[in-house]
Amino acid sequence: MRLPCPICGERDVREFTYKGHAVALDRPAPNAGDAAWEDYVHLRENPAGETRELWYHGGGCGAWIVVRRNTVTHEVLGAELASEVAE
Repeated sequence: MRLPCPICGERDVREFTYKGHAVALDRPAPNAGDAAWEDYVHLRENPAGETRELWYHGGGCGAWIVVRRNTVTHEVLGAELASEVAE
């Protein structure tokens, strides 16, 4: 798979590190209890279809990017710098 880095252009996925879905997670309060923290740390959505993912371009420019990708077809739909993405 190839990812379009907004700074370097299209690059092989081996230059990047996947960091997860690009969505804000609601962090539990420090005293929320074990169940709340276990859910926060371990449970994530696994949607089929278009997603937004956070990737780090460690083998290149060092940028954090948000990649739009279809998890069913593996088609990469675009990417932008994470610093420029409005949540």
